[in-house]
Amino acid sequence: MSLRGIVPPDPQTNVSRECYVVIFTPRKDRKRFPAGCVEVFDSREAAIAAADPENKKHAASVVGPSKSSEGQYIYYLLGWL
Repeated sequence: MSLRGIVPPDPQTNVSRECYVVIFTPRKDRKRFPAGCVEVFDSREAAIAAADPENKKHAASVVGPSKSSEGQYIYYLLGWL
């Protein structure tokens, strides 16, 4: 996993970690997403099953949440599923 441009997870906590999610977004060209657009799932399969691309809900692998310099919680995209 490449962490270039990503706030790395803290190895002593489980706050920011790699996880599977569904992201509500009209555009898939972004690399970070606010927590309000992200729904976390227990597994890759669950995220894929919950995805609904026709309604702009896309399964992905992300790292997060991390607190941005603006004070928002964000997730960093690792890849679309």
